[in-house]
Amino acid sequence: MSQGNRLEKTTRINLLFAFYEPLLTDKQQTFLKYYFHDDFSLGEIAAEFDISRQAVYEHIKRAEVVLENYEDKLGLLGKHETRVRVLDELKGFTAEAGLAQPDQERLMRLINQLRSLE
Repeated sequence: MSQGNRLEKTTRINLLFAFYEPLLTDKQQTFLKYYFHDDFSLGEIAAEFDISRQAVYEHIKRAEVVLENYEDKLGLLGKHETRVRVLDELKGFTAEAGLAQPDQERLMRLINQLRSLE
């Protein structure tokens, strides 16, 4: 896997983890945190839990599948990304629309309120 793909995958798993962490088992949470957040190697995690590197790899892969399954069913990350994109577009439109200053400020305030709900 190329460095760019690995970075994209790590970013995606971290985002999915942020949305679905409470739905994972304690072991899944721990292994994903060590591997993706703390950048531990499979060997370091294996030594910490006194299991094989292969067992760690399988736990992580299964947890990734669980996260992707949650996303397929619930779509929280996809909805979040769509909201961010639409709010960015709306913010750009607001700046370009030539609205009166009070209207532009009010619209920007509303956009920022929506953003803070994330």
